[in-house]
Amino acid sequence: MTSITTSAVDTPLGRSIERTCDDAATLVLVAVGLVASFTFRDYGLGWDDYTHAEYADLLLRMYGSGFKDTAALSFANLYMYGGGFDMAAALLHKIIPLELFETRRLVGAIVGIIGLAATWRLARRVGGPLAGLAALLLLALCPTFYGHMFMNPKDAPFAVAMVIVMLGLVRLAEEYPYPSPRTVLIVGLGAGLSIGSRILGGLALFYALVGFIPMLIEEIRTHGARESFARFVRMAYALLPGLILGYVVMGLIWPWSIIEPGHPIQAATYFSNFFEKPWKEMFDGAILAVPDMPWSYLPTLFALQLPEILLALSIAAVVMTVLALPRNDVQARRKTILLMLTLAAVLPIAIAIVKRPALYNGIRHFIFVIPPMTVLAGVAFARGMDWLKDNRRSWQPVAVAVFAFGLMLPLAEMIRLHPYQYTHFNHIAGTVRGADDRYMLDYWGLAFKQASDSLREQLDERREIPPPGHKWNVAVCGPHRGAQVALGPDFTIGWDSHVADFAMTLGEFYCKGLISAPILVEIKRDDVVFARVYDIRGRSISSLLSYPPP
Repeated sequence: MTSITTSAVDTPLGRSIERTCDDAATLVLVAVGLVASFTFRDYGLGWDDYTHAEYADLLLRMYGSGFKDTAALSFANLYMYGGGFDMAAALLHKIIPLELFETRRLVGAIVGIIGLAATWRLARRVGGPLAGLAALLLLALCPTFYGHMFMNPKDAPFAVAMVIVMLGLVRLAEEYPYPSPRTVLIVGLGAGLSIGSRILGGLALFYALVGFIPMLIEEIRTHGARESFARFVRMAYALLPGLILGYVVMGLIWPWSIIEPGHPIQAATYFSNFFEKPWKEMFDGAILAVPDMPWSYLPTLFALQLPEILLALSIAAVVMTVLALPRNDVQARRKTILLMLTLAAVLPIAIAIVKRPALYNGIRHFIFVIPPMTVLAGVAFARGMDWLKDNRRSWQPVAVAVFAFGLMLPLAEMIRLHPYQYTHFNHIAGTVRGADDRYMLDYWGLAFKQASDSLREQLDERREIPPPGHKWNVAVCGPHRGAQVALGPDFTIGWDSHVADFAMTLGEFYCKGLISAPILVEIKRDDVVFARVYDIRGRSISSLLSYPPP
C-alpha cells in the first residue's frame, strides 16, 4: 500500500530511509516528551477545568458506590460527554505527588503524545516512513494542537481517539475482508473512546461508509455481487468482537450513554442546537453573538491559525485525492484510504459551513480534524519527494529546506508564546500581534496563572499584607475558578470591583482597561497583553466589563 519508494531521498552513511525516518520520529517523540515533562506545570486553568474535575469526582463516586450515587448522570451538561480523561487524571492524582490540576496537565501531555505517535503510525502506514515523519513533525509543531493537548479536557482527547479509530479503519481497508485481531481491537477501542468522548465520534462510521465505496465497487467488479456481499458479511462478523469492546469502553467512560438506548441520539440532538444563553465573541474585528457567526468563521480561522506549511500541503493532498479517485491506475484500496482521510479532515468543517451552528472559542471544537490533515500533508510531502527523485532529483534539497523552514516558523512562535501556544496565529494573519484587534486570543484565560504568580511575588517583595482579619480581595474579569486556584487561599475572588484591592483582567475585548489605576502585573507575548493586574485600592471602579453580561 505504500506509494513512496524507500529511496525517495538520499540518506547519509548508506542508512535506509525506513531506519533513518523511524529513528528521527522516535527522537521527535522523546523530545516532545522531555519538553512536556519540564513545562506541563506552566499551563494555567481555563473556564472548564474545575467543573471537569468535579465531574470526575462524581463519576468515581458513582462507580465506588455501586451505582447508588448517580449525581454524575445529571451533572450540568457534562453527563452528555464522556469522562474518561477526567477520571484518568483523578485516579492518577491519587497515586502521584502532584496537585490535581498539575496532574490534569500531565495527563493531557501524555494523551497528546499518544496522539502524536498514533498519527505517525497512521501516516507511515499510508505513505511510508518519510510521510510518517513529516506528519509527526507537522502535528508536533502545530501550535494549536500542541497547546490544546495540555489543557483542553474534551477536544484534545477526542482528537486522539479519532486518530486511533482512523488508524483502525485504514488497517481494515488494507486487510479487507480478513481483518487481523489487532485491527479489530484498534477499531473497537478507537470507536469506544471516540464516541465515549463526544458523540461526534459517530462521524467515523460515515467516513467508513463513504470511504469504502471505491473498494466495494471494485469488489463487485472482481467477485460479483453475491460473493462481494458474502465477503462484506465475513468482514462484519470478524469486527463483531471489536464492536462489543467498543460498546463496553464507551459505557465505562460515558455511563449515561448506555443507561437508555436512545441517550446517544438525545446527546446528538442536544448538541445540534445551541444549549446555553448566547454570548458575544470577536471575529474579524466585529462583536457577534455566537449563534450568528458567519459561514466563513471556521475557514478563516483555520487559514489564519494553522502553520503555513501545513495549510499548503493539506490543500495539495486534498487535490491529490480528488485527482486520484477517477483514475484507473490507482488501486481501489488506495482510493478508499485517501477518501476516508480526506473526509476526516474536511467533512466536519464543510458541515459546519452549511449548517452554521453556534461557533465560539476559535477552532478548539474542531481540533480533531488537524491530525488527519497532518497525515494527508505528510503523504503529500512524501509523494512530492518521490516525484522529485524521478524527475528533478537536484531539487530535493530545496524541497527539504522549504519544508524545514516551514516548520521553523511555528516552532519560533511556539517558543515565543509559551505557554499560550494555542493562541497562535500564523504570519498570514500577522501573528498574534496582527490578530489581537480582530480575533480572540486567550479565551481560556490561561494567563491568570502567570498573572497570579507575579502578583504574589510583587506583594512578597513589597512586604505588603492584607488588613488584619481580612484577605486580599481581587475582582476578576475572566475565569474565576482559574484565578482562585492560581492565587491560593490568601485571596478572595469576586466580581465586585468597589470593594476589591486589585483587579485582574484578561486582555480580551470584554474586559475594560483601567486607565486610571496603576498596573502591577502585565503578561505579554509579542507585545500583546494577555492579562493585567491593577492596584485599585482607594479607587472607585464601577465595572470590569466593557460589555454587559449576557
